[in-house]
Amino acid sequence: MKVVGYIRVSTTEQARDGYSLDAQRQAIAHECERRGWELVDVLADEGYSGKRDDRPALQQALALLKRRKASAIVVVRMDRLARSTQHLCEFILLSRRQKWGIVAMDFGFDTTTANGRLIARILASVAEWESEVNGERVREGMAEARASRKAKGQPVRFGFQRKTPDAVVDKIVRARKCGDSFNVIAKRLDKQGVPTPNGGQRWYPSTVARIYNAAQREQVSA
Repeated sequence: MKVVGYIRVSTTEQARDGYSLDAQRQAIAHECERRGWELVDVLADEGYSGKRDDRPALQQALALLKRRKASAIVVVRMDRLARSTQHLCEFILLSRRQKWGIVAMDFGFDTTTANGRLIARILASVAEWESEVNGERVREGMAEARASRKAKGQPVRFGFQRKTPDAVVDKIVRARKCGDSFNVIAKRLDKQGVPTPNGGQRWYPSTVARIYNAAQREQVSA
């Protein structure tokens, strides 16, 4: 099996034992040799936070996976790839759509195996449950605020739609329903020169996600 290695250090981690790029690179090479995998490349992001989706080397690795140049991405530690369960689940969903695996050496997470895929489904289910619970709480709070504002004769509209044109919101919702990730949508909006809600220089996946979620809440509460 062909795999691509991904390694990362943030500026605050570069001096810590076991976090160096060389140490991660060697660990991945040894693991691939042990398993008989062909390591097509090891791509490194230096000085990038795991919370960012625009990491250059990560995007290169994802491109290799999408083009079927590798069948899995290998990391020494899961937090090299994702910094939260929700963030990890976004990668899991992407890997399932594009049919590639995720291997994290620190706790034996391997979606190229049946057991690994089971764990991935459990994590995705938990993340979905958390999202639904949070959504219910937000909708309940918005309903109370809406009723209060309506009683006072105040505007009752909430969310990012105040700053984002309806045409842009509709574009985001349609793209998401077609299966595009928030990262893909953000890149497309940048290429199309669509202004960001707060006048920033570029679109971030987290901004797209907030707009999409706000639009969904508006639809439910309308």
